[in-house]
Amino acid sequence: QVQLVESGGGLVQTGGSLRLSCAASGRTFSRRYMGWFRQAPGKEREFVAGLRWSDGYTSYLDSVQGRFTISRENAQNKVYLQMNSLKPEDTALYYCAASTMMGRATRAEEYDFWGRGTQVTVSS
Repeated sequence: QVQLVESGGGLVQTGGSLRLSCAASGRTFSRRYMGWFRQAPGKEREFVAGLRWSDGYTSYLDSVQGRFTISRENAQNKVYLQMNSLKPEDTALYYCAASTMMGRATRAEEYDFWGRGTQVTVSS
């Protein structure tokens, strides 16, 4: 099992920044690919960013490319999502997730473990 706990959400104005953290514990070989997803009210959960633990390969949703950065801290088993130039459309509940896949995982069904989420609200 893998346990994931998110933190760092909050209320920010348009153009502001937030840094989300995900603390991971449990079976490390079960979290080969780490991802951040988000879900806004009335919308489906969507992939935001992903990182392959073995080599740091990253992937992003087109609309956040250049504004968001996913990174890791191996010693503390943490994954971060730095979000800059935030827009009202970024408002959502953000989830950290872990996949056992070795390849690039961008669909929710490819992830096996989920955190409970942290709310990000961007005011206009």
